[in-house]
Amino acid sequence: MAEIRYRARRLRGSDTLRRMVRETRISQDSLIYPVFVKAGKNIQEPISAMDGQYRYSVDRLGSLYEQLLKVGVTKVLFFGLPEEKDPQGSGAYQPEGIIQTALRYTAAHYPEMFRITDVCMCAYTSHGHCGILEGEQVDNDKTLPYLAKIALSHAEAGAQMLAPSDMMDGRVGFIRHALDTQDYTALPIMAYAVKYCSAFYSPFRLAVDSTPAFGDRKTYQMDYHNKNEGIQAALQAVQEGADLVMVKPALAYLDVIQKVAEQVRVPVAAYSVSGEYAMIKAAAKAGYLDEAQVIGESTVGIFRAGARILISYFAREIAGWIAQGRIG
Repeated sequence: MAEIRYRARRLRGSDTLRRMVRETRISQDSLIYPVFVKAGKNIQEPISAMDGQYRYSVDRLGSLYEQLLKVGVTKVLFFGLPEEKDPQGSGAYQPEGIIQTALRYTAAHYPEMFRITDVCMCAYTSHGHCGILEGEQVDNDKTLPYLAKIALSHAEAGAQMLAPSDMMDGRVGFIRHALDTQDYTALPIMAYAVKYCSAFYSPFRLAVDSTPAFGDRKTYQMDYHNKNEGIQAALQAVQEGADLVMVKPALAYLDVIQKVAEQVRVPVAAYSVSGEYAMIKAAAKAGYLDEAQVIGESTVGIFRAGARILISYFAREIAGWIAQGRIG
């Protein structure tokens, strides 16, 4: 038998060795937990399409924060459910709006929790689209001032990072200019730069009641057949002033995450979306797979592709397993 000089198995022989030579490592610091905040009081309402996820009123956020902080998750991304909707989505930029109220509560009572806000209109408009309509089409340029108003209202209420998700052309630059002219030059923007028009969003739309009343979002969210377009979108977002860029969804777009991470020189985030969460939950509940092992494997896959930050509904579980040494 010929001599085998290179034996890859030498470094796989024990858990200590395997952990020592890992190429991809994750930590609690890289995790962001999405939070659904609903107008009202004493609400912790289960989301039927997302087993284990809830809509919270502001006064119930503390119980969630205690759970997150206990496992080392210190960053949240807010999504709001307003009491009323209108064609202009005016509830999104009211000083006493649901996100603005949640920001002030969190800053006052849990200052260690880093506050990121989704900047969009779909949950606030009566038609469910992400901008101002002209007939049945979203008017890109008419929408930009409204997005700037939302961003400024979040900044004034204590947001520490803004995440515009609307996918209007030019909105990062428009928001950056609005922030800078109001002395919010230090407030970073994490742009949903590469956001595909995806069927994986369905549970989320039920969670925030943002399903379009007509049509779809294909004229402003990206065609999932395209990768080069995503790279261009990420580069454009950085040019306009984005400090971080995001790819969404995650698992079906690992190739896009990898290419974007190779091209940009800012941190890349990935959003493991509601449909990805719901599929794993349903399969685990049916006994078809081991939930913890699948979450660990898919999470590492996202980071291996090039993400440095992960927005995940499993962030709490992932952080706990990192602490236990089960993944990381």
